[in-house]
Amino acid sequence: MTAISTPTLSDSTDSLLRFALRADAVIVGVAGLAVALAAAPMAALEGLTAAHEYGLAAFCITYGVVVYFLSAMEELRGVGIGVIAANVVCTVVAIAAVVDGALPLTGIGVAATLACAAYTAFFAGLQYRGLRRLG
Repeated sequence: MTAISTPTLSDSTDSLLRFALRADAVIVGVAGLAVALAAAPMAALEGLTAAHEYGLAAFCITYGVVVYFLSAMEELRGVGIGVIAANVVCTVVAIAAVVDGALPLTGIGVAATLACAAYTAFFAGLQYRGLRRLG
């Protein structure tokens, strides 16, 4: 009798962190593609230039691809800490940009920036919860 065994790619302790990393990567990557496709109209609505929007799109697409591939690593602790830190920094920077008035944002731009801050804070919390499960 022969048996075929498959390698275990994850265990129950890392499933939440792995899911949160992959979900974050996919959502941000797809959002980056959407921003790239609609950069000019979004720039007009938000008060930024199309160059700002294309830069943001490139960052989001790159982040999505990198985090998605990092989420497949066997050891997730370092990856999780790094992505959580990046999400916290993005949250703080987005809020600071609105409060400081560093960018010439319209009302829609302020709402979009604060929505991004809420998104990154949510995923930082979810990823932190997954990191805590690692023990």
